[in-house]
Amino acid sequence: MDQVSAVREMLRITDQECNTALHEAAGCGNVEVVKALLEFEDPEFPYSANKKQETPLYIAARRRGSGRLLTLLLDKFKSTSHGGPHGRTALHAAAMAGDAEAIRVILKKKGNLTKERDEDGCTPLHYAAHLGGRFSVVEELLKRDVSAAYIGDKKKGMTPLLMAARQRNAQTVSKILSLCPDSCEKVDNDGLSLLHYLAFRGSSYPLELSLFRRGGIEIVYGSLRNLMKLEGAFGMTPQEVYNAVQYEKHHHKQEQIDKLLEEIENDQVADKPVRPFGLPTISTASLEKKREGHIIVAGLIATVTFAAAITVPGGFKSEKGSEQGTPFLIHEAAFKVFIISNGLAFILSLSTLSVYLRTMNFFSSNSKQRRKILITKLTAKNLLNGALIAMVIAFSTANYVVLKPSHALAIASCLVGPAFIFTPLLTRKWMLIFVWISAYIVNVFIPFSLV
Repeated sequence: MDQVSAVREMLRITDQECNTALHEAAGCGNVEVVKALLEFEDPEFPYSANKKQETPLYIAARRRGSGRLLTLLLDKFKSTSHGGPHGRTALHAAAMAGDAEAIRVILKKKGNLTKERDEDGCTPLHYAAHLGGRFSVVEELLKRDVSAAYIGDKKKGMTPLLMAARQRNAQTVSKILSLCPDSCEKVDNDGLSLLHYLAFRGSSYPLELSLFRRGGIEIVYGSLRNLMKLEGAFGMTPQEVYNAVQYEKHHHKQEQIDKLLEEIENDQVADKPVRPFGLPTISTASLEKKREGHIIVAGLIATVTFAAAITVPGGFKSEKGSEQGTPFLIHEAAFKVFIISNGLAFILSLSTLSVYLRTMNFFSSNSKQRRKILITKLTAKNLLNGALIAMVIAFSTANYVVLKPSHALAIASCLVGPAFIFTPLLTRKWMLIFVWISAYIVNVFIPFSLV
């Protein structure tokens, strides 16, 4: 046995997982080691898969930024095995990694892999569409072969476009439509179209022609009209599905929709499950506690702002005449800001109370009202945040207008007031620093203003 043969035999020794030195080097992404190993290897030798069904090329493609490594492997071997687990190829692995450069390198040598399917019938384009955020990968795959956009998987006959819509990967949907406009006409085995899946997600896209003009997409009106009228397996158009999901108007089919969404959620592509369709899991007790807290805070703000409105800073003129009862500081700009912000805080706090009082029955109903409960909580939270901000502005401007003769003290009070916005972001260390700075302002700058 000559020296080269001995080296080659050593390179092909496997461990317990059937990994050779090349498998390990490809997994580490070490280009120099791979280059050294390939120097003595036979270009005709077919490297087999390990126990996980992974070939060196597949392992290399799985790593992001492996373009140079893949080039070495593909240039060295005349017939490189590209297989991976579950019927995947190296192109599937590159799509999972989201590496457009690796896609280009592989397609240059193995352009026929765009239509290769895994055991579930998914192509690399299905992977990129499902995982999302891989716009350059989608573009590279479709530039090579646009027919990949029309291939359905084995489970439900879903095209990459439908998978992107199912995951609410809006930019991926736009990218596929821009390159393959008529792919929107494909439906799955249940007759569900692109618009059905966008409606399931409660998409912010309007269900109209403007949806397909995103990114310069142009689709004939007839195609869109057909999609809008398509009812699918359970007899509902996309608009009806959207209304049922958003507003629960179709209660007689809500159970059917929930069952379908549950089936969809059990699916997975590229080892990644479908994003849940359901609402956030929040216990009724937690919602009730938050509601009570919001009501208490809103009541306090309403009380404080009402009191501030009838006892304004600086007081009222008591002399008899046309200006009796008029605030002394009515002509001050800061006082005008105080009046407006104080009134706004009062109105927003009352609006918060009104929202909860008008929807109180939702919190005692069953889980079918959960969407309305969450919308109510979000609305009340936004109103309450607005009331808090308006109250702080009123507090700061009231201090300023009263302390205006002491300019430094007035400015310091205005700066301290809005500081509550940043306190949740402060760690214990920074909180102590903030307190120290506040004390420094009070003890150093303010005495000078009183002299």
